[in-house]
Formats: sequence, structure tokens, C-alpha cells
Amino acid sequence: MRIRILAVGGKMPAWVTQGYQDYARRLPRELAVELVELPLGTRGKNAAVHKAVAREGEQMLAAVAAADRVIALDVRGRAWSTPQLAEQLAGWRMEGDNYSLLIGGPDGLAPACLARADMSWSLSPLTLPHPLVRVLLIEQLYRAWTILQNHPYHK
Repeated sequence: MRIRILAVGGKMPAWVTQGYQDYARRLPRELAVELVELPLGTRGKNAAVHKAVAREGEQMLAAVAAADRVIALDVRGRAWSTPQLAEQLAGWRMEGDNYSLLIGGPDGLAPACLARADMSWSLSPLTLPHPLVRVLLIEQLYRAWTILQNHPYHK
């Protein structure tokens, strides 16, 4: 099983990079997570936001392997508790499929990405800044793994 996080935006603040790397380093080899950063679409006075989001979506879908199971992180998705995420993770490991988790840019995911997704997952009903989602996502994957390993981190 391989998990790839496809995230729009580069040049993250140091706290985002440090927070992400801290949790990613804690994961074992059998649950190594790869972060793939994709360029932010052009935004500005003369650029339509929907075109930027569509361009981001094209790049994201091009980075998804054809056989990957796709999970879109979207505020309208299904919310899981941490124990439910641990159950999901255990199921993913048993299935042996590869997963691509999609994090959109500041204006969310392109409709094409949502259509390609096998499921949508909401980390919170709150609107979260996309850099923070990276840190929150990797921490929750680590926490779910610790639950499966009976590690005391999650307590």
C-alpha cells in the first residue's frame, strides 16, 4: 500500500513544513506517506478563480495513478472520528490498494477531482486553511497508526 498526499501549493511557511515532516518521520516504512506539491493556479485581478481551480484539478488528476483509490478532502465529505479513521486505515492496508489523498488550494478542489474521488472525507465542518490541512492530515494518519499498534500516543 502506498499513500500519496497531493496538495496544491508550494513554498509553505516553515511551521507547516516542520509540522508535516515531524509526523511523517514517525510513520513506519510500511506506512510511508509521500507528499506531492502541485503549483497553485494563477490568481489575481485579471484571472478567474474558477480557471485557476480547474488548472489545479488538471494537474492533480494527472498526478493520480490510474489504479489509485482517490480520497478528496472536502468540507462536505464524510467526517470520521479518530477510531473510525484507524478502522479505515486498517481496511486500506488489508486491501493493499494505493491511495491518493487530494488537498485543494485556497478555493478548494476542482469539480473534476471531486468526481474522480472514490470518497470524500471532511476533517472538520470548519473551513481550514489548506497549509494547515497538511499538518492535520499527517498527524491524524500517525494517530490512527498508533491506535492500530496499541501505541500510547493516542491516549
